[in-house]
This record gives sequence, C-alpha cells and structure tokens, in this order.
Amino acid sequence: MDAARESRVVEIYEDLHRHPEVSFAETRTAGIAARALRDLGFTVEEGIAGTGVVGVLTCGSGPTVWLRADMDALPVQEETGLPYSSTVAGVSHACGHDVHVACLIGAAEELAEADDWRGTVVAVFQPAEELAKGARAMIDDGIVARLPRPDVVLGQHVAPLPAGTMGLTPGPMWAATDSMRVTIFGRGGHGSRPETTVDPVVIAAATILRLQTIVARETSASQVAVVTVGAVNAGTKHNIIPETATLLVNARTYDPAVRDRVLASITRIVNAEAEAAGAPRLPELILEESSPTLVTDVDACERARPALEAVVGEGRVMDPGPLPSSEDVQVLATAAGAPIVFWLLGGADPALFAGAQGMAGIASVVGSLPSNHSPSYHPVERPTLANGVAALVGTARAWLVS
Repeated sequence: MDAARESRVVEIYEDLHRHPEVSFAETRTAGIAARALRDLGFTVEEGIAGTGVVGVLTCGSGPTVWLRADMDALPVQEETGLPYSSTVAGVSHACGHDVHVACLIGAAEELAEADDWRGTVVAVFQPAEELAKGARAMIDDGIVARLPRPDVVLGQHVAPLPAGTMGLTPGPMWAATDSMRVTIFGRGGHGSRPETTVDPVVIAAATILRLQTIVARETSASQVAVVTVGAVNAGTKHNIIPETATLLVNARTYDPAVRDRVLASITRIVNAEAEAAGAPRLPELILEESSPTLVTDVDACERARPALEAVVGEGRVMDPGPLPSSEDVQVLATAAGAPIVFWLLGGADPALFAGAQGMAGIASVVGSLPSNHSPSYHPVERPTLANGVAALVGTARAWLVS
C-alpha cells in the first residue's frame, strides 16, 4: 500500500476512533462507509438491519468474495490517553472495530483502482456484532437473496498479537456464546424479619456458586466450557429484602453437544436453587445474545495462508489455537452457504515482544497487555492498518480471477 493510501486509512481510523457508536446506532460510521464505497464506484445499499451497509463491485465474470467488517463500539470509557481518544462519554472502540472499518474501506479503494482481477467484491459493513445480533439482523433483512452469493466470506479481527503477525486457526477458532438474563423471584420484606420473606439475594448467591460446578464438575477435561456471571443486581436499601434479583450469565463452548448440555445445566441449576429456597415461582431465563462457534474452513484457510504470509512474511502467520472469544460472522457465512476464512490481525507494539520465543512466548506477553474490551486497549496504527488492508486485498485476490 502506498504512503498516500495508508495516510488516508489512518485518517479514517482516527476519525472513527474519535466518534464511536454503539450497536445499532452506527449511523455516522455507516455514512462514512457508504460515501467511500459510492465514490469508488460500488453499488451501495444502506439501512440494512437499520445501519448496515453493503457495496457491490463487479469487474467481469468470476468468483464472488464477501469482505466483512463490524462497526459497533462498546459502552466503555476510554483510558488510553491517545490524542485521538473517544469524544463520546462512556463509549469507545475498545474492541478495535474502527480498525476493521478503516481497513475494509482501504481494501475497497485498492481493489476498485486495480484492473487486473475479475469477479465480484461485496463489502459488508455489519452493525451490532457486540450484541451477537447484527449478522442475524442483516440476514433477516434479506441480504442473501439480494446480494451475489459468495464463494468465500473473509474477515479479520485486530488483536494484541505483535503487529506484523497474523493468527490463523483452521477449524473451530472462536467459541459459541450464549448470554442470558436470569430473573429470580422472591418475596420481599423487612430486613429484620427474613422469616417472612423468600430472599432472592440468597438464592442468587447460591445459584452463582452452583453454576461454577458446570465447568468444575460436569465438563470433562477434554472438553471446553466457560460459564461467567457478569452482573448481579438486586435491592435498593440495606434493610429491605427485595422482590427480585437479576443475574447476567454468559456461556462459551465449542462443541454443539457441550453447548446444549451447558445451557440445560444452567436452566436446571437456576430452577433447582429457586425451588429449594421455596421461591413463589420459577426464575425467568431470557436468551439475549447468541452466536455459534466460528469454524474456519480448512481448505479455504490453506488457500488464504500464502496471501497472509505475503503481507507479514513466512513463519509470521501463526496458529494460536481455539480461543474463547466469540464472533457472529459465522452467521453470515452459514446463511450464504459459503466457507469462511477469519484471521487475527496483530496490532500490538512489536517492541513489547522483544525476546519472546514462539507462540508460548508471545502468549505470555499477550497475557500482560490490555486486551480487547479493556478501557486501555488500542492497537498501534503502523503497520497494523496497512497490514489489515493488504490482508483483505491479498486474500480476496486468492479467489478473484487474475
């Protein structure tokens, strides 16, 4: 990528970083993507699932490649101290989706200006990945029927690997995620007379502890599951026993059978603890966010690998193995009936990894750095952005006809 294009991508990235927008509210971000695509000659459709944008560029007959970037920010107060920090209180691009958008715009520009490929490129700017709802919403809005069917879906996620490296895991890469809101019903009253009540706080405490046994005592060491209670909300005053308590529970799994068993165990434990305490009614469990295991296509990964190595160098595309992170891009690929290749884009300062040997050494350093979703997380701009553009262009060309 030439210096002028890299500077434009950096400028777009910093602008997006200053103006983050949360899930399904990515109006400004979508407008930037749509204008850029139109200026490049793409046929553009806006307002998909509210804020989604797709652009189609055809250059003769050939395969169709979908390039996908998610757009939403997080409700996290930024603490990076960057000169281009978020200007929106309590909202920031703590997961790096601004990198994804800027890189896809840069890739679209590079492909639009080239005349040595044949086929169709579809740029997909997706809302609400953080809710695990955006991909499904775009599918429900009919994009599969309206867009050229892809031969492959390609995408990337910036991560605290050293900039100048990529992570590519053929097969199961990221976990399925299921997030539930559990409302426990009790019978409220005065804190001095607990015998007249059914205390939902006590039920919640027992439930939280018992949920830990799903992994510790119900899951084989050869399987993978994570169960997290991310929030507990109950009560208003020291001496009032409330009527309800709410838990926000998240489960991560890879194997569909393990996923089904873990979700069934959550339901069983939540109901059993309430019944054991004499609750007036069983708890209410609402599945609020859900996406399947991200499974990259083995053959497609091998086809894409040389393109990634051409960007960062041989031996610098590593396999970090399955990770418990989650992504809903699999929903797009499955609905479109296409294989998916998804990789990690190294974005951490390479100097921090001086002396690190192999994947184990890199992983040790990564564990000490601010991760995605941290208020302090941010990638270095160079060479991360240039590598992200080149990775999208290179892997797309692995399918497009020269």
